[in-house]
Amino acid sequence: MDKLRVLVVDDEMGMQTGVERVLRDYTVRVPEVDCQVGFAVEAVATGAEALESIARAKPDILLLDHRLPDGLGMDILERVGAREDGEMLVIMITAYASIELALSAAKRGAYDFLAKPFTPEELTGTIRKAAARIMLQRQARRLSDERRQVRFQFISVLAHELKAPLSAVEGYLRLITDRTAGEDLAAYDKMVRRSLIRLEGMRKLIFDLLDMTRIESGQKARRLEKVDVCEVAREAIETLSVEAADRQITISLRPDAPLPMTADRDEIGIVLGNLLSNAVKYNRDGGRVDAVLGREGEVVSIAVCDTGIGMTPEEAAQLFTEFARIRNADTRHILGSGLGLSTVKKIAALYGGEASVESRPGEGSTFTVTLRDEA
Repeated sequence: MDKLRVLVVDDEMGMQTGVERVLRDYTVRVPEVDCQVGFAVEAVATGAEALESIARAKPDILLLDHRLPDGLGMDILERVGAREDGEMLVIMITAYASIELALSAAKRGAYDFLAKPFTPEELTGTIRKAAARIMLQRQARRLSDERRQVRFQFISVLAHELKAPLSAVEGYLRLITDRTAGEDLAAYDKMVRRSLIRLEGMRKLIFDLLDMTRIESGQKARRLEKVDVCEVAREAIETLSVEAADRQITISLRPDAPLPMTADRDEIGIVLGNLLSNAVKYNRDGGRVDAVLGREGEVVSIAVCDTGIGMTPEEAAQLFTEFARIRNADTRHILGSGLGLSTVKKIAALYGGEASVESRPGEGSTFTVTLRDEA
């Protein structure tokens, strides 16, 4: 349970003990942030004591009497700089209630106003509102800090992923510009090919990033219609056919029969495209890829098995997070954005499904995605 500090500034002993007694066992439930709040009460009698206490440790809630033995509460209010950012809320209390006084206190930053004599219910009602305000403000600050941190990490990783291919392309272009390999244009073919590969990797990173952000933000217009999952799988396989043939990798689809479901065709294409592309990319030459489609009730399953390099359980556990890439001796030459599988997982969640992987080093991997038919 969270504890909020309450400082009572009032020279009436009865007021001090009364507030302490009411708040001693009082708790507030703030459902918006799922927390329970209790209160620790401290009391002082003068403005000087109040300033000393605030200087030592700023309370969360300041119950401040307007008339004090050594001055006015309004002067204390101006000096402590009351704020509504969740750090400290000031509630003015006075037996000389007036609209002018309330307006003056509000202008100086007071959060609320209690007129003496007030009942325990009036006190707890005011404290409840203040506590909820403080906890909501704190949650907002935490979320803002988390967003800044996530944005910083995202930009750092993105910059890192783009820096290497940009440097490589720049290096090749400088070699070509300086005619390092002589005047024979054929001598530069390998540099051009390597540059094109790097550029293709950056293009895929950008496309994967766009897919991910559109899905996360909800700004991607979803068009739900009857989709033949088998047909989409055949199209994805056709796209990879040249790359697979170059490495003598066989891709099979079973059953090769219509499998209709209500879905967004682009989303199904992203899932199959990423799974099949990874299965080819991380496979061994002469290996095979099996795409197995199925349906049980309302749930459509897509399983893609490969005979590739495989992963340890620790490596597999990282796969579905953003920019996650397995880096070891077997993968150092394989380009990728590290975004594809995180996007697959997000799409699966849109359909009330999930994405998982089973893998063994040196034996291959099986990725399975389940999708609930949107019909």
